[in-house]
Amino acid sequence: MSNPIFLALDTPTIEGARDLAAKVKGHIGGVKLGLEFFCAHGHHGVHEIAALGLPIFLDLKLHDIPNTVAGAMQAIHVLEPAIVTIHASGGRAMMEDAKAAAGENTKVVAVSMLTSLDEADLAATGVSGSAHDQVMRLADLAQSAGLDGIVCSGHEVGAVHKQWKHGTFVVPGLRPAGATVGDQKRVVTPRQARDDGASVLVIGRPIAKAEDPLAAARAIEATL
Repeated sequence: MSNPIFLALDTPTIEGARDLAAKVKGHIGGVKLGLEFFCAHGHHGVHEIAALGLPIFLDLKLHDIPNTVAGAMQAIHVLEPAIVTIHASGGRAMMEDAKAAAGENTKVVAVSMLTSLDEADLAATGVSGSAHDQVMRLADLAQSAGLDGIVCSGHEVGAVHKQWKHGTFVVPGLRPAGATVGDQKRVVTPRQARDDGASVLVIGRPIAKAEDPLAAARAIEATL
């Protein structure tokens, strides 16, 4: 895609999301709608944002038994999302069924490890080894299950790209140089992530919470 920036519209209102996306439309490649937005507004809200003409990334992080995830994937066919997320930790069968049930033009990517987690958090949930090792294991599993790609932090995207040359790699938790990190623990700049092989750059607060979102989006785009 010509512009890899997907703006995370993590806002509780349709009007706020639509107004923000419309303001920066010329400097982003698509919009990401997450659980907060989807639970509040459902299909109607997605249709309202899709009317802007930008690709839609539904970041639903589906994680359940294979049959349930496949059913959920079929239920969103009508929305024609460009990208949908599921959790790689749901296992190979779940990922295979999710991909089989997805729309023809929908890329299914697996969340490997949330960027709000670090190795101490992994250990607390019983996962041994480093964050890098965990991401690489789940990337292997997602690739073998026939998915289109994975979601990982900028710290791992370079290594994943080397072993999965033609995958789609979604990188969240990005912060421009000098920006506040917030609740993210493993961050890089958008430029670094792109250089390391990221296909989609998910950027939220650095644009959405900026005093001038248009200027912020334009500045980030200029670094790519």
